[in-house]
Amino acid sequence: MALMPVQAVALARGARLAERLPGTYHRICAHLLGFDIVVRGKMATDTPALFVGNHTSYLDTMVLGTIIDGSFIAKAEIADWPLFGWLAKLQRTVFVERRRSRAAQQRDQIGARLAAGDRLILFPEGTSDDGVRVLPFKSALFAVAELQVDGAPLLVQPFSVAYTALAGLPVGREWRPLFAWYGDMEMLPHLWRILTFSTVRAEVWFHEPVTIGQYGSRKALAEHCFEVVRDGVAAANSGRRGPSVPA
Repeated sequence: MALMPVQAVALARGARLAERLPGTYHRICAHLLGFDIVVRGKMATDTPALFVGNHTSYLDTMVLGTIIDGSFIAKAEIADWPLFGWLAKLQRTVFVERRRSRAAQQRDQIGARLAAGDRLILFPEGTSDDGVRVLPFKSALFAVAELQVDGAPLLVQPFSVAYTALAGLPVGREWRPLFAWYGDMEMLPHLWRILTFSTVRAEVWFHEPVTIGQYGSRKALAEHCFEVVRDGVAAANSGRRGPSVPA
């Protein structure tokens, strides 16, 4: 919590520190909550990029924020949520509306962030899933993938997030919904249930980066990313392993 006033001042002054503090905050939270975060695959670095993947709950934000030095793209109504909205603003979240009249302005806003070197994180399901299955990706949300940065196609990297162990024991199918937060669920009871376990292992699988030019349309790109992410979640939940590095 002590970092939040510092972040607010850094944002107000446009300081570069505002881009780095959220990652520090997420790493501290992950440590305090007993999260062991395992990274598999190679994350695109040193370039503006759009990361797209599945979304199970608010925990994904902490897990991904620990690994990716970037900002989230979120629906505009989150900005007005108690606590979450404030935290999202401190993290330099890009809020988007679904009105067509705002599409061009929001596209320019996202383009400016990418041109400035930002890396953005998007959950194309458009909502959180039930922790068991990945929902189809909405192709309209891939409009940002049509942008170019310094004349080059925007790099899109799919990722899969899976929660695979509780207190050192593998998470079976019956336990996966424990991590899901959707509908009218209250946050504090949900978080408390998770905190009753001493440790949680979260795995983030980074898949091969692509560009929209390889698929020809937003719909085809969305379908490819959905299939890759869905298969990655299934692989993580089945216990398959690959080369990994600590977060």
